[in-house]
Amino acid sequence: MTIEIILLAMVAAFLGLRLYSVLGKRSGHEQEHMPRNIDPRASERRPLEDAKPHTPDIVPANATAGAPNMVYDSNAEAGMREILSADRNFDVGRFVEGAQAAYGMILEAFWKGDKEELKLLCDDDVYESFVEVIDAREKRGEILENQLVRIDNARISAAEYRRPVARITVQFDADIAAVVKDKQGNLIGGSLSDAAETHDVWTFSRDLSSADPNWRLDETDEA
Repeated sequence: MTIEIILLAMVAAFLGLRLYSVLGKRSGHEQEHMPRNIDPRASERRPLEDAKPHTPDIVPANATAGAPNMVYDSNAEAGMREILSADRNFDVGRFVEGAQAAYGMILEAFWKGDKEELKLLCDDDVYESFVEVIDAREKRGEILENQLVRIDNARISAAEYRRPVARITVQFDADIAAVVKDKQGNLIGGSLSDAAETHDVWTFSRDLSSADPNWRLDETDEA
């Protein structure tokens, strides 16, 4: 198997199961903040894993051909070339495609309080931050019923390779509708008919020297 993010089979199954999944910038639609590393506050699902590449080249941010999610910002170019040099099987387009699927899976797991899934998809620091927020939410007796309306754009905004670890940062622009209810199902806030624009910056990492093909979320922030 060659390297990328998320098995094609997992991506296809995930996208077939639902149009996508979930996230973005906090603008009151969640009633709580997503955890930040810097400030802790019907098919088989699998962790972020590599997929077979389909194109060998980086697509620059000013390219006119191809889908919008197959681009990177100019300040990420040097890092992307270092990663491609270290891993000849790496494919930029497939990475971004998989990152979008992972974005949705992680958000959905966070909103549902699915700690087992989060453990597979995140590194230890991010996982612990997610768990802290989930536990606080459960203590308050709140239930999130958020829905991802669409992912408008996903682009690589930064990349670096510090042997043997590659880190790639992706900015996600999406629309999310959110509802918060209590245990009895009473509405606390939000509306599924009123989606909010979201802008999040997530960093995924992988040890390129490892036999483990999984990329994991190791940092989250707002754009």
